[in-house]
Amino acid sequence: MIDRHALKSEKGSAAVEFALTLPMMLILLFGGMEAGHFVWTQHKLSEAVRDGARYAARIPTNSVCEGTTEVLSQGIRDDIILLTRTGQVINAAAQPKVPGWSAAQVTVEPNCDNTEFVDTGLYAEYSAIYPGAKGPVLVVSANDVAYPWMFGMLGSLMSGISGNGTDPLDIGLSATSVSPGIGL
Repeated sequence: MIDRHALKSEKGSAAVEFALTLPMMLILLFGGMEAGHFVWTQHKLSEAVRDGARYAARIPTNSVCEGTTEVLSQGIRDDIILLTRTGQVINAAAQPKVPGWSAAQVTVEPNCDNTEFVDTGLYAEYSAIYPGAKGPVLVVSANDVAYPWMFGMLGSLMSGISGNGTDPLDIGLSATSVSPGIGL
């Protein structure tokens, strides 16, 4: 028979309630931390691409385009990519701002035949050298940068997140910055 006194006892009820709510509290705790890390990583990526575009904008226009012909050297392109990934131009062995971010995931695309560029008078000297030409525009992009999960396999609990189709946890981060060249 069941002891009635044991059924009415409330000893240990707090421990049982804690045990029932603990999984949800842990999911909220680690999920919140992972969400914050994701936002921070995306912010680092966006800022890095903006820094690369700012650096690219300071390159003399005649090193990027001569009229409508692209003359951007591979060395300058590599400097832009290195600065975008690491924040440095000197140290090629520097750690990337986002772990696992490779140089192949950064693109630098100059647009010398830019018909959409609005001439604000900044390129008066450029137009004098190359009549009818507008200033070059440089597009710096980072594509498919793998998100570095903060808790590794703990992220596998988030099965609702879809990525690139091959691995549901492989989320590709992307950012693009467009900058008109101002280095006359």
